[in-house]
Amino acid sequence: MATIFTKIVNGEIPCYKIAEDERFFAFLDINPVQKGHTLVIPKVEEDYIFRLDDETIGDLMVFAKKVALAIEEVVPCKRISVAVMGLEVPHTHIHLIPIQNEGDLNFANKKSFSQEEMISIAEQISAKVRL
Repeated sequence: MATIFTKIVNGEIPCYKIAEDERFFAFLDINPVQKGHTLVIPKVEEDYIFRLDDETIGDLMVFAKKVALAIEEVVPCKRISVAVMGLEVPHTHIHLIPIQNEGDLNFANKKSFSQEEMISIAEQISAKVRL
């Protein structure tokens, strides 16, 4: 059965898309811990990042870097944090989170943004991604 992320990639479930190429996909997290919190996934379904082959994991990080640099241009922050937890959805995903300090990475403190805000931030970040 396809994961929720595969359904997003296939257009079966809507998302706030940031970027896509033939192998990877990036979209805003709908339960963000910070404004601009983005998920980057491989299109291939693999539950655990360290089961990806070396080429895929390397290319995934290069794709994530391009997205992170775009987020940084749009969302004021000291840096973009990277987190890989992957327990909530059985599909490899990298969290890219704009932070000012380490406390900004508290996944227990979700933020809420209106649909208009989510659309706006997704469009702004997407416009800056250089694939």
